[in-house]
Amino acid sequence: MSTSAHHAAPTSFIRRWVFSVDHKVIGLQYLFTGFAFLILGTLLSLLIRWQLGFPGKALPFMGHLAPNGMPGGVMLPDYYHMAFTMHATIMIFFAVIPILVGGFGNYLVPLMIGADDMAFPRLNMASYWVYLTSGLVMLYSFFTGTGAAKAGWFAYPPLSAVEPVGQTLWIISLMILAISSLMGSINFITTVLNLRAPGMTMFRMPLTVWAQFITAILLLLALPSLTVGVACLLLDRVAGTSFFMPAGLIIGGNTLERSGGNPLLWQHLFWFFGHPEVYIVIMPAMGIVSDVISTFSRRPIFGYQGMVYALGGIAGLGFIVWGHHMFTSGMNPTLGTAFMMSTVVIAVPSAIKTFNWLGTMWKGSIRFKPPMLCAVGFLSMFIIGGLTGIFSAVTPVDIYIHNTYFIIGHFHFMMVGGALFGMFAATYFWVPKMFGRMMNETLGRIHIVITFVLFNLVFYPMFILGIAGEPRRLFDPTFYPGLVHLQPIRMFMSVCAILMFCTQGLFIFNLFWSIFNGKKAENNPWESNTLEWTTTSPPPFYNYESVPQVYRGPYEYSQLGRAADWLAQSEPSNG
Repeated sequence: MSTSAHHAAPTSFIRRWVFSVDHKVIGLQYLFTGFAFLILGTLLSLLIRWQLGFPGKALPFMGHLAPNGMPGGVMLPDYYHMAFTMHATIMIFFAVIPILVGGFGNYLVPLMIGADDMAFPRLNMASYWVYLTSGLVMLYSFFTGTGAAKAGWFAYPPLSAVEPVGQTLWIISLMILAISSLMGSINFITTVLNLRAPGMTMFRMPLTVWAQFITAILLLLALPSLTVGVACLLLDRVAGTSFFMPAGLIIGGNTLERSGGNPLLWQHLFWFFGHPEVYIVIMPAMGIVSDVISTFSRRPIFGYQGMVYALGGIAGLGFIVWGHHMFTSGMNPTLGTAFMMSTVVIAVPSAIKTFNWLGTMWKGSIRFKPPMLCAVGFLSMFIIGGLTGIFSAVTPVDIYIHNTYFIIGHFHFMMVGGALFGMFAATYFWVPKMFGRMMNETLGRIHIVITFVLFNLVFYPMFILGIAGEPRRLFDPTFYPGLVHLQPIRMFMSVCAILMFCTQGLFIFNLFWSIFNGKKAENNPWESNTLEWTTTSPPPFYNYESVPQVYRGPYEYSQLGRAADWLAQSEPSNG
Protein backbone atom coordinates (compact mmCIF):
# COMPACT_ATOMS: atom_id res chain seq x y z
CA MET A 1 0.00 0.00 0.00
CA SER A 2 1.42 3.39 -0.97
CA THR A 3 0.95 6.57 1.02
CA SER A 4 2.24 8.92 -1.67
CA ALA A 5 -1.20 10.44 -2.16
CA HIS A 6 -1.28 11.61 1.43
CA HIS A 7 0.96 14.65 0.92
CA ALA A 8 3.19 16.28 -1.67
CA ALA A 9 6.94 16.71 -1.42
CA PRO A 10 7.70 20.02 0.33
CA THR A 11 9.56 22.83 -1.37
CA SER A 12 10.10 25.42 1.39
CA PHE A 13 12.79 25.11 4.07
CA ILE A 14 10.24 25.31 6.89
CA ARG A 15 8.05 22.52 5.51
CA ARG A 16 10.99 20.35 4.54
CA TRP A 17 13.22 20.59 7.62
CA VAL A 18 11.19 22.12 10.50
CA PHE A 19 7.51 21.20 10.28
CA SER A 20 8.20 18.17 8.13
CA VAL A 21 5.90 15.19 7.58
CA ASP A 22 8.72 13.08 6.11
CA HIS A 23 9.50 10.23 8.51
CA LYS A 24 13.22 10.55 7.76
CA VAL A 25 13.40 14.22 8.75
CA ILE A 26 11.29 13.56 11.84
CA GLY A 27 13.63 10.72 12.74
CA LEU A 28 16.61 13.07 12.46
CA GLN A 29 14.80 15.66 14.60
CA TYR A 30 14.30 13.04 17.29
CA LEU A 31 17.91 11.91 16.97
CA PHE A 32 19.58 15.29 17.35
CA THR A 33 17.18 16.47 20.07
CA GLY A 34 17.72 13.20 21.92
CA PHE A 35 21.51 13.53 21.62
CA ALA A 36 21.28 17.06 23.10
CA PHE A 37 19.34 15.69 26.08
CA LEU A 38 21.86 12.85 26.31
CA ILE A 39 24.70 15.34 26.75
CA LEU A 40 22.73 17.23 29.41
CA GLY A 41 21.91 14.04 31.29
CA THR A 42 25.56 12.99 31.17
CA LEU A 43 26.71 16.34 32.54
CA LEU A 44 24.34 15.88 35.47
CA SER A 45 25.84 12.43 36.07
CA LEU A 46 29.31 14.00 36.19
CA LEU A 47 28.10 16.34 38.95
CA ILE A 48 26.97 13.26 40.87
CA ARG A 49 30.28 11.50 40.33
CA TRP A 50 32.23 14.63 41.38
CA GLN A 51 30.28 14.83 44.63
CA LEU A 52 30.83 11.14 45.38
CA GLY A 53 34.45 11.03 44.28
CA PHE A 54 35.52 14.34 45.82
CA PRO A 55 32.99 15.26 48.54
CA GLY A 56 33.47 18.77 49.87
CA LYS A 57 35.74 19.77 46.95
CA ALA A 58 34.60 22.89 45.11
CA LEU A 59 33.81 23.17 41.42
CA PRO A 60 34.71 26.67 40.19
CA PHE A 61 31.64 27.05 37.96
CA MET A 62 29.28 26.14 40.82
CA GLY A 63 30.03 29.14 43.02
CA HIS A 64 26.44 30.41 42.67
CA LEU A 65 25.20 27.22 44.38
CA ALA A 66 26.71 28.18 47.72
CA PRO A 67 24.24 30.09 49.90
CA ASN A 68 24.30 30.34 53.68
CA GLY A 69 28.03 30.73 53.96
CA MET A 70 28.88 27.39 52.30
CA PRO A 71 32.25 27.30 50.50
CA GLY A 72 31.91 28.43 46.89
CA GLY A 73 31.17 25.59 44.47
CA VAL A 74 30.41 22.91 47.08
CA MET A 75 27.29 21.00 46.14
CA LEU A 76 24.49 21.09 48.70
CA PRO A 77 22.24 18.06 49.35
CA ASP A 78 19.25 19.69 47.59
CA TYR A 79 21.26 20.16 44.41
CA TYR A 80 22.60 16.63 44.61
CA HIS A 81 19.07 15.25 44.92
CA MET A 82 18.00 17.39 41.97
CA ALA A 83 20.99 16.18 39.93
CA PHE A 84 20.30 12.45 40.34
CA THR A 85 16.54 12.90 39.86
CA MET A 86 16.88 14.90 36.66
CA HIS A 87 19.81 12.81 35.39
CA ALA A 88 17.69 9.65 35.41
CA THR A 89 14.54 11.39 34.17
CA ILE A 90 16.28 13.06 31.23
CA MET A 91 18.31 10.00 30.23
CA ILE A 92 15.37 7.58 30.26
CA PHE A 93 12.46 9.70 29.05
CA PHE A 94 14.11 12.37 26.89
CA ALA A 95 17.32 10.79 25.55
CA VAL A 96 17.48 7.02 25.19
CA ILE A 97 13.88 6.23 24.18
CA PRO A 98 13.57 9.20 21.77
CA ILE A 99 16.87 8.25 20.11
CA LEU A 100 16.23 4.52 19.75
CA VAL A 101 12.46 4.63 19.08
CA GLY A 102 11.64 8.13 17.87
CA GLY A 103 14.91 8.57 15.99
CA PHE A 104 16.11 5.30 14.50
CA GLY A 105 12.63 3.78 14.60
CA ASN A 106 11.05 6.62 12.65
CA TYR A 107 13.84 6.73 10.12
CA LEU A 108 14.21 2.99 9.51
CA VAL A 109 10.86 1.22 9.89
CA PRO A 110 9.20 2.53 6.68
CA LEU A 111 12.41 1.99 4.72
CA MET A 112 12.87 -1.56 6.02
CA ILE A 113 9.31 -2.65 5.18
CA GLY A 114 9.21 -0.97 1.78
CA ALA A 115 6.78 1.84 2.66
CA ASP A 116 7.11 5.44 1.51
CA ASP A 117 6.24 6.98 4.89
CA MET A 118 4.57 6.28 8.22
CA ALA A 119 0.83 5.56 8.20
CA PHE A 120 -0.06 8.96 9.72
CA PRO A 121 2.59 11.50 8.66
CA ARG A 122 0.99 14.53 10.33
CA LEU A 123 0.47 12.61 13.56
CA ASN A 124 4.15 11.68 13.32
CA MET A 125 5.11 15.34 13.03
CA ALA A 126 2.86 16.22 15.98
CA SER A 127 4.45 13.50 18.13
CA TYR A 128 7.87 15.14 17.77
CA TRP A 129 6.66 18.63 18.63
CA VAL A 130 4.71 17.36 21.63
CA TYR A 131 7.88 15.54 22.77
CA LEU A 132 9.91 18.73 22.37
CA THR A 133 7.29 20.70 24.33
CA SER A 134 7.49 18.13 27.11
CA GLY A 135 11.27 18.44 27.19
CA LEU A 136 11.12 22.23 27.36
CA VAL A 137 8.71 22.06 30.30
CA MET A 138 11.13 19.69 32.05
CA LEU A 139 14.07 22.03 31.35
CA TYR A 140 12.08 25.03 32.59
CA SER A 141 11.76 23.35 35.98
CA PHE A 142 15.49 24.02 36.52
CA PHE A 143 14.74 27.75 36.55
CA THR A 144 12.04 27.82 39.20
CA GLY A 145 13.04 29.48 42.44
CA THR A 146 13.19 26.14 44.25
CA GLY A 147 14.83 24.14 41.45
CA ALA A 148 13.75 21.03 39.56
CA ALA A 149 12.28 17.82 40.99
CA LYS A 150 14.24 16.19 43.81
CA ALA A 151 12.22 13.07 44.65
CA GLY A 152 14.01 10.62 42.33
CA TRP A 153 12.93 9.54 38.85
CA PHE A 154 10.47 7.13 40.51
CA ALA A 155 8.88 10.06 42.46
CA TYR A 156 7.76 8.08 45.50
CA PRO A 157 5.09 9.84 47.59
CA PRO A 158 4.62 11.30 50.10
CA LEU A 159 7.91 13.12 49.30
CA SER A 160 6.91 13.79 45.68
CA ALA A 161 3.51 15.07 46.85
CA VAL A 162 5.00 17.85 49.00
CA GLU A 163 8.10 18.86 46.99
CA PRO A 164 8.15 22.44 45.58
CA VAL A 165 6.88 23.56 42.20
CA GLY A 166 9.65 21.82 40.23
CA GLN A 167 7.95 18.51 40.99
CA THR A 168 4.68 19.80 39.54
CA LEU A 169 6.45 20.68 36.28
CA TRP A 170 8.04 17.20 36.31
CA ILE A 171 4.55 15.66 36.48
CA ILE A 172 3.11 17.92 33.77
CA SER A 173 6.08 17.21 31.51
CA LEU A 174 5.58 13.45 31.76
CA MET A 175 1.85 13.80 31.09
CA ILE A 176 2.66 15.70 27.88
CA LEU A 177 5.34 13.15 26.96
CA ALA A 178 2.84 10.30 27.36
CA ILE A 179 0.67 11.93 24.67
CA SER A 180 3.64 12.00 22.29
CA SER A 181 4.50 8.37 23.02
CA LEU A 182 0.93 7.20 22.43
CA MET A 183 0.87 9.05 19.09
CA GLY A 184 4.09 7.36 18.06
CA SER A 185 2.99 3.90 19.24
CA ILE A 186 -0.26 4.01 17.26
CA ASN A 187 1.68 5.15 14.19
CA PHE A 188 4.31 2.39 14.42
CA ILE A 189 1.74 -0.37 14.94
CA THR A 190 -0.46 0.81 12.07
CA THR A 191 2.52 1.26 9.74
CA VAL A 192 3.90 -2.23 10.33
CA LEU A 193 0.51 -3.92 10.04
CA ASN A 194 -0.76 -2.05 6.97
CA LEU A 195 2.10 -0.63 4.88
CA ARG A 196 4.44 -3.56 4.26
CA ALA A 197 5.61 -3.98 0.68
CA PRO A 198 4.23 -6.87 -1.42
CA GLY A 199 5.83 -10.11 -0.24
CA MET A 200 6.92 -8.62 3.10
CA THR A 201 5.18 -11.05 5.44
CA MET A 202 5.54 -10.60 9.18
CA PHE A 203 8.22 -13.29 9.30
CA ARG A 204 10.20 -11.63 6.55
CA MET A 205 10.60 -8.43 8.55
CA PRO A 206 14.05 -7.58 9.91
CA LEU A 207 14.41 -7.95 13.67
CA THR A 208 14.91 -4.18 13.96
CA VAL A 209 11.33 -3.76 12.73
CA TRP A 210 10.05 -6.52 15.01
CA ALA A 211 11.73 -4.86 17.99
CA GLN A 212 10.22 -1.46 17.17
CA PHE A 213 6.79 -3.03 16.62
CA ILE A 214 6.81 -4.87 19.96
CA THR A 215 8.20 -1.79 21.72
CA ALA A 216 5.26 0.24 20.37
CA ILE A 217 2.85 -2.34 21.79
CA LEU A 218 4.66 -2.17 25.14
CA LEU A 219 4.35 1.60 25.20
CA LEU A 220 0.67 1.46 24.29
CA LEU A 221 -0.09 -0.96 27.13
CA ALA A 222 2.25 0.40 29.81
CA LEU A 223 1.80 4.16 29.49
CA PRO A 224 -1.78 4.30 30.83
CA SER A 225 -0.55 3.09 34.23
CA LEU A 226 2.03 5.89 34.44
CA THR A 227 -0.41 8.48 33.10
CA VAL A 228 -3.05 7.60 35.69
CA GLY A 229 -0.41 7.62 38.43
CA VAL A 230 1.02 11.05 37.62
CA ALA A 231 -2.50 12.48 37.16
CA CYS A 232 -3.46 11.29 40.66
CA LEU A 233 -0.17 12.60 42.04
CA LEU A 234 -0.85 15.99 40.45
CA LEU A 235 -4.30 16.07 42.08
CA ASP A 236 -2.72 15.24 45.44
CA ARG A 237 -0.40 18.19 44.98
CA VAL A 238 -2.79 20.85 43.72
CA ALA A 239 -6.35 19.74 44.51
CA GLY A 240 -6.08 18.37 48.03
CA THR A 241 -6.92 14.76 47.16
CA SER A 242 -5.43 11.79 49.01
CA PHE A 243 -4.67 9.07 46.50
CA PHE A 244 -1.15 8.61 47.87
CA MET A 245 -1.04 10.89 50.92
CA PRO A 246 -1.34 8.98 54.22
CA ALA A 247 -3.51 10.38 57.00
CA GLY A 248 -1.79 12.29 59.80
CA LEU A 249 1.34 13.10 57.75
CA ILE A 250 3.40 15.76 59.56
CA ILE A 251 4.93 18.44 57.31
CA GLY A 252 6.96 21.26 58.82
CA GLY A 253 5.59 20.50 62.28
CA ASN A 254 1.97 20.63 61.08
CA THR A 255 -0.26 17.58 60.69
CA LEU A 256 -1.78 17.21 57.21
CA GLU A 257 -5.51 16.67 57.62
CA ARG A 258 -6.51 14.39 54.77
CA SER A 259 -8.19 11.02 54.45
CA GLY A 260 -5.74 8.15 54.34
CA GLY A 261 -4.18 7.50 50.96
CA ASN A 262 -1.74 4.68 50.19
CA PRO A 263 1.82 5.50 49.05
CA LEU A 264 2.28 1.87 47.95
CA LEU A 265 -0.46 2.37 45.35
CA TRP A 266 1.91 4.74 43.52
CA GLN A 267 4.67 2.13 43.57
CA HIS A 268 2.37 -0.44 41.96
CA LEU A 269 1.19 2.01 39.31
CA PHE A 270 4.68 3.29 38.60
CA TRP A 271 6.48 -0.05 38.42
CA PHE A 272 3.72 -1.63 36.32
CA PHE A 273 4.96 0.91 33.79
CA GLY A 274 8.54 1.07 35.04
CA HIS A 275 9.55 -2.51 34.43
CA PRO A 276 8.20 -2.74 30.87
CA GLU A 277 10.06 0.56 30.50
CA VAL A 278 13.32 -1.37 30.90
CA TYR A 279 12.45 -3.40 27.82
CA ILE A 280 11.12 -0.35 25.98
CA VAL A 281 14.67 0.99 26.33
CA ILE A 282 16.64 -2.16 25.56
CA MET A 283 14.42 -3.91 22.96
CA PRO A 284 15.12 -1.52 20.04
CA ALA A 285 18.84 -2.03 20.71
CA MET A 286 18.29 -5.82 20.56
CA GLY A 287 16.80 -5.48 17.10
CA ILE A 288 19.59 -3.18 15.90
CA VAL A 289 22.30 -5.50 17.22
CA SER A 290 20.62 -8.50 15.56
CA ASP A 291 20.85 -6.85 12.14
CA VAL A 292 24.42 -5.71 12.72
CA ILE A 293 25.66 -9.11 13.93
CA SER A 294 24.11 -10.95 10.99
CA THR A 295 25.48 -8.45 8.46
CA PHE A 296 29.04 -8.46 9.75
CA SER A 297 29.17 -12.19 10.51
CA ARG A 298 27.96 -12.87 6.94
CA ARG A 299 25.59 -15.49 8.33
CA PRO A 300 21.81 -15.82 8.72
CA ILE A 301 20.43 -15.05 12.16
CA PHE A 302 20.53 -18.28 14.13
CA GLY A 303 16.91 -19.18 14.97
CA TYR A 304 15.16 -16.17 13.44
CA GLN A 305 11.66 -17.20 14.50
CA GLY A 306 12.94 -18.09 17.95
CA MET A 307 14.33 -14.56 18.20
CA VAL A 308 10.92 -13.10 17.34
CA TYR A 309 9.18 -15.27 19.92
CA ALA A 310 11.85 -14.37 22.48
CA LEU A 311 11.17 -10.66 21.90
CA GLY A 312 7.46 -11.30 22.38
CA GLY A 313 8.14 -13.42 25.47
CA ILE A 314 10.25 -10.71 27.06
CA ALA A 315 7.52 -8.16 26.39
CA GLY A 316 4.76 -10.34 27.82
CA LEU A 317 6.66 -11.42 30.93
CA GLY A 318 7.72 -7.81 31.52
CA PHE A 319 4.17 -7.03 32.67
CA ILE A 320 4.12 -9.59 35.49
CA VAL A 321 7.42 -8.89 37.24
CA TRP A 322 6.96 -5.33 38.52
CA GLY A 323 6.73 -6.45 42.15
CA HIS A 324 10.42 -7.33 42.35
CA HIS A 325 11.03 -3.60 42.78
CA MET A 326 8.99 -3.81 45.99
CA PHE A 327 10.42 -6.85 47.81
CA THR A 328 11.31 -4.65 50.80
CA SER A 329 7.93 -2.88 50.91
CA GLY A 330 6.40 -5.45 53.29
CA MET A 331 4.55 -7.49 50.67
CA ASN A 332 3.25 -10.96 51.49
CA PRO A 333 6.13 -13.47 51.15
CA THR A 334 3.96 -15.72 48.96
CA LEU A 335 3.34 -12.85 46.55
CA GLY A 336 7.06 -12.02 46.67
CA THR A 337 7.88 -15.61 45.70
CA ALA A 338 5.52 -15.37 42.71
CA PHE A 339 7.27 -12.19 41.51
CA MET A 340 10.65 -13.83 42.12
CA MET A 341 9.77 -16.85 39.96
CA SER A 342 8.34 -14.75 37.13
CA THR A 343 11.47 -12.58 37.17
CA VAL A 344 13.74 -15.61 36.98
CA VAL A 345 11.66 -17.02 34.10
CA ILE A 346 12.17 -13.84 32.07
CA ALA A 347 15.85 -14.78 31.89
CA VAL A 348 14.91 -17.64 29.54
CA PRO A 349 13.95 -15.59 26.44
CA SER A 350 16.86 -13.26 27.20
CA ALA A 351 19.22 -16.24 27.22
CA ILE A 352 17.70 -17.51 23.96
CA LYS A 353 18.57 -14.23 22.30
CA THR A 354 22.08 -14.23 23.73
CA PHE A 355 22.88 -17.75 22.54
CA ASN A 356 21.32 -17.04 19.15
CA TRP A 357 23.57 -14.00 18.72
CA LEU A 358 26.58 -16.14 19.65
CA GLY A 359 25.35 -18.88 17.32
CA THR A 360 25.13 -16.36 14.48
CA MET A 361 28.74 -15.32 15.01
CA TRP A 362 29.99 -18.90 15.41
CA LYS A 363 32.21 -19.78 12.43
CA GLY A 364 31.12 -16.63 10.65
CA SER A 365 33.35 -14.51 8.40
CA ILE A 366 33.32 -11.69 10.92
CA ARG A 367 34.19 -8.19 9.75
CA PHE A 368 35.20 -6.11 12.76
CA LYS A 369 33.90 -2.81 11.47
CA PRO A 370 32.81 -0.19 14.05
CA PRO A 371 29.13 -1.30 14.06
CA MET A 372 30.21 -4.88 14.81
CA LEU A 373 32.50 -3.77 17.64
CA CYS A 374 29.53 -1.91 19.14
CA ALA A 375 27.37 -5.01 18.81
CA VAL A 376 29.95 -7.16 20.61
CA GLY A 377 30.16 -4.46 23.30
CA PHE A 378 26.38 -4.53 23.65
CA LEU A 379 26.41 -8.32 24.00
CA SER A 380 29.05 -8.13 26.76
CA MET A 381 27.09 -5.49 28.68
CA PHE A 382 23.85 -7.41 28.25
CA ILE A 383 25.36 -10.60 29.67
CA ILE A 384 26.81 -8.83 32.72
CA GLY A 385 23.59 -6.91 33.32
CA GLY A 386 21.47 -10.03 32.88
CA LEU A 387 23.53 -12.22 35.21
CA THR A 388 23.56 -9.58 37.95
CA GLY A 389 19.81 -9.20 37.47
CA ILE A 390 19.32 -12.82 38.55
CA PHE A 391 20.82 -11.96 41.95
CA SER A 392 18.44 -9.02 42.25
CA ALA A 393 15.48 -11.24 41.36
CA VAL A 394 15.99 -13.64 44.28
CA THR A 395 14.11 -12.25 47.27
CA PRO A 396 16.55 -13.15 50.09
CA VAL A 397 19.47 -11.67 48.15
CA ASP A 398 17.53 -8.61 47.04
CA ILE A 399 16.60 -7.77 50.63
CA TYR A 400 20.33 -7.33 51.28
CA ILE A 401 21.34 -5.55 48.06
CA HIS A 402 18.11 -3.57 47.54
CA ASN A 403 18.82 0.18 47.32
CA THR A 404 22.57 -0.40 47.30
CA TYR A 405 25.05 0.40 44.55
CA PHE A 406 24.75 -3.19 43.32
CA ILE A 407 21.38 -2.26 41.84
CA ILE A 408 22.87 0.88 40.29
CA GLY A 409 25.57 -1.24 38.65
CA HIS A 410 23.04 -3.76 37.31
CA PHE A 411 20.76 -1.01 36.03
CA HIS A 412 23.55 0.81 34.22
CA PHE A 413 24.97 -2.30 32.55
CA MET A 414 21.51 -3.10 31.18
CA MET A 415 20.05 0.32 30.47
CA VAL A 416 23.13 2.43 29.81
CA GLY A 417 25.65 -0.10 28.49
CA GLY A 418 23.07 -1.90 26.37
CA ALA A 419 21.29 1.18 25.08
CA LEU A 420 24.49 3.21 24.59
CA PHE A 421 26.26 0.56 22.52
CA GLY A 422 23.01 -0.05 20.62
CA MET A 423 22.87 3.65 19.75
CA PHE A 424 26.51 3.66 18.68
CA ALA A 425 25.99 0.53 16.55
CA ALA A 426 22.98 2.08 14.82
CA THR A 427 24.82 5.34 14.20
CA TYR A 428 27.92 3.76 12.68
CA PHE A 429 25.76 1.34 10.67
CA TRP A 430 23.09 3.67 9.23
CA VAL A 431 24.77 7.10 9.00
CA PRO A 432 25.99 6.17 5.46
CA LYS A 433 22.35 5.58 4.51
CA MET A 434 21.04 8.69 6.29
CA PHE A 435 23.59 11.19 4.97
CA GLY A 436 25.34 9.43 2.11
CA ARG A 437 28.71 9.71 3.88
CA MET A 438 30.92 7.15 5.60
CA MET A 439 32.16 7.68 9.14
CA ASN A 440 35.89 7.31 9.78
CA GLU A 441 36.54 3.70 10.78
CA THR A 442 39.80 4.30 12.63
CA LEU A 443 38.29 6.98 14.84
CA GLY A 444 35.28 4.73 15.34
CA ARG A 445 37.38 1.80 16.54
CA ILE A 446 39.38 3.99 18.93
CA HIS A 447 36.18 5.52 20.34
CA ILE A 448 34.46 2.17 20.88
CA VAL A 449 37.41 0.40 22.53
CA ILE A 450 38.18 3.26 24.93
CA THR A 451 34.48 3.70 25.78
CA PHE A 452 34.10 -0.02 26.45
CA VAL A 453 37.10 -0.14 28.79
CA LEU A 454 36.17 3.04 30.68
CA PHE A 455 32.52 2.02 30.98
CA ASN A 456 33.52 -1.14 32.80
CA LEU A 457 35.94 0.78 35.01
CA VAL A 458 33.16 3.19 36.00
CA PHE A 459 30.30 0.77 36.63
CA TYR A 460 31.78 -2.60 37.56
CA PRO A 461 33.12 -1.29 40.91
CA MET A 462 29.52 -0.46 41.82
CA PHE A 463 28.98 -4.17 42.45
CA ILE A 464 31.83 -4.08 44.97
CA LEU A 465 30.37 -1.03 46.69
CA GLY A 466 26.92 -2.62 46.75
CA ILE A 467 28.13 -5.85 48.33
CA ALA A 468 29.94 -3.71 50.92
CA GLY A 469 26.54 -2.17 51.74
CA GLU A 470 26.85 1.33 50.28
CA PRO A 471 23.35 2.83 49.88
CA ARG A 472 22.34 4.45 46.61
CA ARG A 473 21.34 8.12 46.52
CA LEU A 474 23.89 8.84 49.24
CA PHE A 475 24.98 12.49 49.31
CA ASP A 476 28.24 12.11 51.22
CA PRO A 477 29.55 8.59 51.85
CA THR A 478 32.18 9.95 54.26
CA PHE A 479 29.37 10.42 56.79
CA TYR A 480 29.40 6.62 57.21
CA PRO A 481 32.58 5.49 59.05
CA GLY A 482 32.16 1.93 57.76
CA LEU A 483 32.37 3.15 54.13
CA VAL A 484 35.27 5.60 54.37
CA HIS A 485 37.84 2.99 53.31
CA LEU A 486 36.04 2.67 49.94
CA GLN A 487 36.68 6.30 48.99
CA PRO A 488 39.61 5.47 46.63
CA ILE A 489 37.22 3.33 44.59
CA ARG A 490 34.75 6.22 44.28
CA MET A 491 37.54 8.58 43.22
CA PHE A 492 38.73 6.07 40.61
CA MET A 493 35.18 5.68 39.23
CA SER A 494 34.70 9.45 39.05
CA VAL A 495 37.95 10.02 37.16
CA CYS A 496 37.06 7.24 34.69
CA ALA A 497 33.57 8.75 34.23
CA ILE A 498 35.08 12.12 33.31
CA LEU A 499 37.49 10.43 30.88
CA MET A 500 34.64 8.44 29.30
CA PHE A 501 32.66 11.64 28.77
CA CYS A 502 35.68 13.28 27.13
CA THR A 503 36.09 10.25 24.87
CA GLN A 504 32.68 10.92 23.37
CA GLY A 505 34.23 13.98 21.76
CA LEU A 506 35.78 11.53 19.26
CA PHE A 507 32.31 10.25 18.38
CA ILE A 508 30.79 13.74 18.06
CA PHE A 509 33.68 14.95 15.90
CA ASN A 510 33.54 11.82 13.73
CA LEU A 511 29.78 12.14 13.25
CA PHE A 512 29.64 15.80 12.25
CA TRP A 513 32.88 15.78 10.27
CA SER A 514 31.67 12.75 8.34
CA ILE A 515 28.25 14.25 7.61
CA PHE A 516 29.87 17.18 5.81
CA ASN A 517 33.25 15.87 4.67
CA GLY A 518 33.22 12.08 4.89
CA LYS A 519 33.84 9.75 2.01
CA LYS A 520 30.74 9.36 -0.16
CA ALA A 521 28.86 6.18 0.63
CA GLU A 522 27.64 3.64 -1.88
CA ASN A 523 24.00 2.63 -1.77
CA ASN A 524 24.95 -0.58 0.05
CA PRO A 525 28.42 -0.17 1.60
CA TRP A 526 27.98 -3.11 4.03
CA GLU A 527 26.54 -5.53 1.41
CA SER A 528 23.45 -6.00 3.54
CA ASN A 529 20.24 -7.73 2.53
CA THR A 530 17.49 -5.55 3.98
CA LEU A 531 15.37 -3.22 1.86
CA GLU A 532 16.73 0.14 3.02
CA TRP A 533 20.05 -0.64 1.28
CA THR A 534 18.36 -1.01 -2.13
CA THR A 535 17.52 2.69 -2.39
CA THR A 536 19.88 5.64 -2.75
CA SER A 537 22.02 7.08 0.05
CA PRO A 538 20.41 9.26 1.32
CA PRO A 539 16.96 8.03 0.24
CA PRO A 540 14.65 10.26 -1.85
CA PHE A 541 11.55 11.85 -0.33
CA TYR A 542 9.30 8.86 -1.02
CA ASN A 543 12.08 6.32 -0.29
CA TYR A 544 11.71 4.20 -3.46
CA GLU A 545 11.20 5.00 -7.13
CA SER A 546 8.74 2.11 -7.25
CA VAL A 547 7.24 -0.12 -4.59
CA PRO A 548 9.73 -2.95 -3.94
CA GLN A 549 8.75 -6.60 -4.21
CA VAL A 550 10.04 -8.85 -1.43
CA TYR A 551 11.03 -12.44 -2.24
CA ARG A 552 12.72 -13.70 0.93
CA GLY A 553 13.72 -13.08 4.51
CA PRO A 554 16.28 -10.48 5.56
CA TYR A 555 19.24 -12.65 6.54
CA GLU A 556 20.09 -14.91 3.59
CA TYR A 557 23.86 -14.56 3.69
CA SER A 558 26.45 -17.00 2.35
CA GLN A 559 23.97 -19.04 0.29
CA LEU A 560 25.38 -22.04 -1.54
CA GLY A 561 25.70 -21.70 -5.30
CA ARG A 562 26.11 -17.92 -5.30
CA ALA A 563 29.31 -16.00 -5.98
CA ALA A 564 28.24 -13.13 -3.71
CA ASP A 565 27.69 -13.90 -0.04
CA TRP A 566 24.54 -11.75 0.18
CA LEU A 567 21.13 -11.75 -1.46
CA ALA A 568 18.87 -8.70 -1.18
CA GLN A 569 15.28 -9.23 -0.11
CA SER A 570 14.06 -7.58 -3.32
CA GLU A 571 16.25 -9.60 -5.68
CA PRO A 572 14.44 -12.42 -7.54
CA SER A 573 15.90 -15.90 -7.05
CA ASN A 574 16.99 -16.06 -10.70
CA GLY A 575 18.52 -12.54 -10.49
